[in-house]
Amino acid sequence: MQDIVSKAIVHGVYIITTRTKEKINGMTAAWVSQVSLKPTMLMVAIAPARFTHGLIKESGYFAVNTLSKNQIEIAKLFGFKSGRKHDKFQNIPYFDASNGSPVLMDAVAYFECKLIDDFKAGDHSIFTGTVTDAKILKKDAEPLIFKWDDYF
Repeated sequence: MQDIVSKAIVHGVYIITTRTKEKINGMTAAWVSQVSLKPTMLMVAIAPARFTHGLIKESGYFAVNTLSKNQIEIAKLFGFKSGRKHDKFQNIPYFDASNGSPVLMDAVAYFECKLIDDFKAGDHSIFTGTVTDAKILKKDAEPLIFKWDDYF
């Protein structure tokens, strides 16, 4: 069943970033969606074992960075190494969104969200957040589409 879902449900590829007082981190995610128009809200599904999961809960903010079709290596960098042991932002240019979440300078767009709630959903948590800051950084870039075989 999982194989069918992974190949037939289409997702973009995003880097979810956050900052606490002592740490910045980011992780690759494909399970991102808009969930409300008024207020504008997004959600991301993150496994509790991921380092970013705890950091988002501590911070109260997270950013969704949209990747372009030419950024699969960045997606792999943020997806295959743990931020517990590796500084994923080493040599990656970024700036801070209005509430301090790191934003990749080469992202297509970003959306900084204030955490509103989190829900258990099987083996993941769903974080919902109200968009507090957003900008399209590259108007003509095509987004990266998640394909299971590109990563696993």
